[in-house]
Amino acid sequence: MTEKHLQQLSIDVGAALKAAGLWVTCAESCTGGWVAKAITDVAGSSAWFDRGFVTYSNSAKRELLDVSDSTLKEFGAVSEQVVREMARGARYAAGADVAVSISGIAGPDGGSEAKPVGTVWFGFADKDGRIYACKQVFSGDREAVRLQAAVFSLQTLLDEFLKK
Repeated sequence: MTEKHLQQLSIDVGAALKAAGLWVTCAESCTGGWVAKAITDVAGSSAWFDRGFVTYSNSAKRELLDVSDSTLKEFGAVSEQVVREMARGARYAAGADVAVSISGIAGPDGGSEAKPVGTVWFGFADKDGRIYACKQVFSGDREAVRLQAAVFSLQTLLDEFLKK
């Protein structure tokens, strides 16, 4: 997985969004805005991307994406339930057609037996009310985990929501 791969994927996602006339937004935690950067690295991306959210803290998730405090307390920020709420909240807040959310443990600290370093949850929501969530456990250092998460999010967006 390389940044060149991420760059090509961003071009492909942008072309699919433009062809479909769709807008995308993202709600990022562990990737810190890397997906939004990748999307906006593509010339003309203002035709399919208006805004994104970097919600690194729980308070940011609550305030900007309307993630429930009870969900955060019960399941933790790195969970299926939270990324579902993040995706739904981001889509609504941005007025986008589709949203991707990412919350994980990039390391080197912060992992546990139940959620080891490299655990990343992804959420996707579309204007038809479909919400999809999945988990991946990536290997490598902090940079590698974050890059793999950015690539996975765009690849899944393309495969599951943009290719008909």
